Amino acid sequence: MRLRWNAARHMIRPALAVATFLAFAGAAHADTAGDKAPVPLMWKVSDQDSSLYLLGSFHLLRPEDYPLSRDVDVALADAEKVVFEIPPEELGSPMLGMQMGQAALRTDGTTLDSELPDDTRQALAAWLEANAAELQQMQLPPQAMQMFEPWFVGLMVTVTEMRKAGLDPALGLDTHLAKKAGETGKATSGLETGAEQVAFLDGMDRAEQLQFLQQSLEGAAEGRAEIDKLHAAWRSGDAEALWAGMAADMRREFPGLYRRINVERNEAWVPKLEAKLRAPDGNDVLVVVGALHLLGEDGVVEKLREKGYEVERICSACSR
Repeated sequence: MRLRWNAARHMIRPALAVATFLAFAGAAHADTAGDKAPVPLMWKVSDQDSSLYLLGSFHLLRPEDYPLSRDVDVALADAEKVVFEIPPEELGSPMLGMQMGQAALRTDGTTLDSELPDDTRQALAAWLEANAAELQQMQLPPQAMQMFEPWFVGLMVTVTEMRKAGLDPALGLDTHLAKKAGETGKATSGLETGAEQVAFLDGMDRAEQLQFLQQSLEGAAEGRAEIDKLHAAWRSGDAEALWAGMAADMRREFPGLYRRINVERNEAWVPKLEAKLRAPDGNDVLVVVGALHLLGEDGVVEKLREKGYEVERICSACSR
């Protein structure tokens, strides 16, 4: 089973339906930000005695995406605690990888192809043939895909395409900031557990799973240009372009999948974030989650604004 678990370890983060949510061990980067630092998608939410910094992440990045904006450095320095989607210590957990591998395996004796519509099956076969070498490098031969559920294969398609575009999970923003938080002794935690994220993925119904896989294959067919477009929108801090590229089509075409991947999780996070604002310790907190979760009318930013909190965009480059 070693092959299966090694592949599963790369699939720890969900919410990859359109762009990316994956992170692993960090890497060292330069210490001072320059003019070409990414413009952060960051908001400050305040009550009477504390603040939350909400920072939108891109979970696979390139070396040239570092160093970060000074705005992010200031927020990290100001925060006493840093919160991620799941606790940093769970990211590389072998147990979590095993749980995901076990959840993804088909148990009814059928193959993946047996439940796919003809057009999806043909698209997957073509993708597997074109990407056989990349999958072999991840110790997952193309034929092994038949052992897994559609949601897992959809994740593999998306992550493989992003790796081919030069985006590296080892350079993800979450990973980098988790490393920085550890170096400075800041407390870290997660809005969800790894087990909850596995259950979220495996809990998709069959229609949602097929939609998830279909969207991943459609994204792969669009090629590197679309990935570069999303990455560029994140780098430029363009919330509207990122929303349009990551979520608008999915909300329109696959409303059930969109609600499960984005809305339901946002709604679950808001009370947890409010509790951090109301905590008697008065600590400021930096929250780092996938950028999709902060954007649009369904995003955490708007949900907190609707509850009456003071919300401001933190973006020195925008003001210039």
